[in-house]
Amino acid sequence: MSTVSVVTLAKGRPAHLTNLVLGLMRQTRAPAELVVARMQDQPYDLPEAPFPIRQIPVAGDPLPLAAARNRAVAAASGEAVVFLDVDCIPAPTLVADYARRLGECDGLLMGEVLYLPGGATAGAWSSDGFADVAVRHSDRRGPPAEGIEICNDYRCFWSLNFAMRKATFLGVGGFDERYAGYGGEDTDFGKLLDQRGIAIAWLEGARVYHQYHPHHMPPIHHLDSVVRNAELFEAKWGYRTMGHWLHAFRLMGLIDDTPGRPIRILRRPDADDLALTGQQSHQPYSNTASVIRILDARNAAALTEQRAGTLAAEPEPA
Repeated sequence: MSTVSVVTLAKGRPAHLTNLVLGLMRQTRAPAELVVARMQDQPYDLPEAPFPIRQIPVAGDPLPLAAARNRAVAAASGEAVVFLDVDCIPAPTLVADYARRLGECDGLLMGEVLYLPGGATAGAWSSDGFADVAVRHSDRRGPPAEGIEICNDYRCFWSLNFAMRKATFLGVGGFDERYAGYGGEDTDFGKLLDQRGIAIAWLEGARVYHQYHPHHMPPIHHLDSVVRNAELFEAKWGYRTMGHWLHAFRLMGLIDDTPGRPIRILRRPDADDLALTGQQSHQPYSNTASVIRILDARNAAALTEQRAGTLAAEPEPA
């Protein structure tokens, strides 16, 4: 690919976005531009870069993630488009890696993601320093040993760090803008590509470092949009997505997601729920699988206690 645009979506997090720009300034191959789909009124004050930075305002509440990606691609000038979340810092070869591999594979390529602990971006940071402290996510598979590896399960698509040829993205119509807020729009896009026979693949290289920030997994702070988007996905494709999150919500008593019925929100998350799902300061990422294991253990202990109480209450035989 002769020209590569980088796009990101941003609302708040000015320090994260500044670090993303600094990472792009250190690329072995500079991007043609950075397009920031700005989901806030106030423009960002960003470092002077040796490539153009354009901020495109995108209105909408809650987070119009699908629409913002589409607007950013429409505004991009590059033949290839790299999508980075605002909390990602690209390693120095990211743009070059994607440009080379998109010349070999006309599909959706997913680069590597490593997670940084708190404090890793303080002061004068470097990618070499990040490599010493960053970790892989336990719920995500690693990259192939080399080159490109086709993914046969569209549900593995994760929009944190990926790239496509612009013409291919536009040819499938982009993201479904009916998805609003957090959750589901990336799985829907992966499903669309699968239906169109467009390859989704992992890539060795094109690495980003995910910057630490407190978060919740499962995302109970986005309960309403996850429920709404899961129902939209079901209406479109015949089944629900984000099943692991919905399962955790059900175990927590937040929802009733009985099949064949609309999902009902039973209560709002409380302080205990936030404490259970919140990312701790020593954790580089939060983890739904760990929360589910805790909930399963709690439920098993409660059931054992209930059975013991029932047996104790039974009368002694005469």
